[in-house]
Amino acid sequence: MSYIPKPVARHPGMLPNKIGLTLRDYEGSMSTLCAGCGHDSISAAIIQAYYELDMPPHRVAKLSGIGCSSKTPTYFLGGAHGFNSAHGRMAAIATGANAANRTINYIGVSGDGDSLSIGLGHLCHAIRRNLDIMYVLENNGVYGLTKGQFSAATDVGSKSKKGEANVMSPIDPLIVGLSLGIGFVARSFSGDKKQLVPILKAAIKYKGFALIDIISPCVTFNDHEGSTKSYRHMRKNQLPVLQSEFVAAGDQEITADYEPGTTKRVTLHDGGEVVFRKVPEDYDPSNRQKVVDYIESHTRNGEILTGLLYFDESKPDMHAVQGTVDEPLNEVPFEKLCPGSAVLKKMQSGLR
Repeated sequence: MSYIPKPVARHPGMLPNKIGLTLRDYEGSMSTLCAGCGHDSISAAIIQAYYELDMPPHRVAKLSGIGCSSKTPTYFLGGAHGFNSAHGRMAAIATGANAANRTINYIGVSGDGDSLSIGLGHLCHAIRRNLDIMYVLENNGVYGLTKGQFSAATDVGSKSKKGEANVMSPIDPLIVGLSLGIGFVARSFSGDKKQLVPILKAAIKYKGFALIDIISPCVTFNDHEGSTKSYRHMRKNQLPVLQSEFVAAGDQEITADYEPGTTKRVTLHDGGEVVFRKVPEDYDPSNRQKVVDYIESHTRNGEILTGLLYFDESKPDMHAVQGTVDEPLNEVPFEKLCPGSAVLKKMQSGLR
């Protein structure tokens, strides 16, 4: 992929965070995406989220597949580890990486084509295993790299740039995730940074598979009248379900103007808190079936729900389920990982 380094310049207004880094230290190379692409807005939100969490870039691993969305890790966290995998295979590569080293924070960036077509099977099994990763699905409803064909996320009736209407039912990644027992589900809009950044921060700190479906309009092939993934359609039909905020462990409590009885707090494994504010009376982000019904009922009305829609902190992650050792496998001595044929023979005899 193209690599255009950014000019080295530091604005005096760029304040350092608690570890002495500025926003510039969380950036990557210059973007080669189309001007106005929603993916660039998502990259900016990711930069902001990691900066506010005071997380060293070298303790992060970025993984992606193939597509416009999978190019974006080049544009943020230039000092992080990175791997650009084959089409649809990012979730499998991320599973292997996390199995070897659980101490790194993982972010997977994919698209609706990469995740919901060729990569759907890998995505489903990563969710089932509860892989500890923030999975960012940049959803524009088309195959942008191959000139705008409908993707598996295209809504029925949504029109292509040439005027053809889609007739196939879309795959909703959130409904798929909820059916597989996922513990963190959110949907947002690339044009709503105020909503997106707190969701990203909560997902980064969540221990398990955190799926964020972000509607990200393609300005070249899917931003026209008749598209249900355009900027105009999204702004007209977006329905924020609730406002959420993330409070890191040790931070002072944030305050907001809200009515009594309309806030819900959930404590994360590291002591941080996710705070739900102004929750509708008929909405419970911890009730899986009610969340599914709520999403589907509003989808039928053409409304796009956004926010942190479902949250369950009690699910064990992949390492807890598999009973792996505490020490990262990439640090375990070879002699211990491969003790020899005699030990293997003894183990096999016990299985007969």
